[in-house]
Amino acid sequence: MPEPDHPRVEEGVPGGLPSADSVPRVGFHFDVMCPWAYQASVWIRDVRAQTPLDIEWRFFSLEEINRSEGKKHPWERPWSYGWGMLRVAALLRRSSMDDCDRFYEAAGRALHVEGRKPHRPEVAAEILASIGLDPLLVDAAIADETTHADVKSDHDEVVAHGGFGVPTLVFEDGAHLYGPVVTPPPPPQDAVALWDLVRSMNRFPHLYELKRPKTGADLAFIADQFAPYLSARDWETRERPAP
Repeated sequence: MPEPDHPRVEEGVPGGLPSADSVPRVGFHFDVMCPWAYQASVWIRDVRAQTPLDIEWRFFSLEEINRSEGKKHPWERPWSYGWGMLRVAALLRRSSMDDCDRFYEAAGRALHVEGRKPHRPEVAAEILASIGLDPLLVDAAIADETTHADVKSDHDEVVAHGGFGVPTLVFEDGAHLYGPVVTPPPPPQDAVALWDLVRSMNRFPHLYELKRPKTGADLAFIADQFAPYLSARDWETRERPAP
């Protein structure tokens, strides 16, 4: 058989990819609230559409990582914006990673493209119905206290590896990478090129940061890109400095 366009290396070597007879797998930590994670999720789905890739959707809480001292943890609230949406995703993931994927895609698009408010339970229910799922699953996720544990387990796992934000990718060798931080996502014809770049960075375990400085024009561009999100959010964005 001819060699694939994007050859894979043996599992366990830098790059974190399995042998050629299996599909590469990557964990993608997200919070529906995060505009950067949403942009990267659009990109990685384009990668999956063009080259073998299994995406495991995993959770991360911006509310918890940026929580002010003395404030309640999100799992101490009956519903918390990002955490609540992740609890719905967690309930879906138990029976279908695809349903979790579709809910994140639809909820992310609602917030970051359409300027809607999927962080409100009634809107989350509408989104479930729009993708052919039972809207009562929102109530079921709220009633099921164990969905807190599902979200917290994923969050704690990535934080234990130094995670501080999303998107964070986890490769099969256990390597964690924050990013890519990009907006808009590259067009589909360039998606695999960025994937190859990300995988190449993972070959250098002590390369910690490669960053493009943002000019005033860049910040204005980002604000324009994130206008739907900024108009729809019901929270004040807070971010602790990255380590």
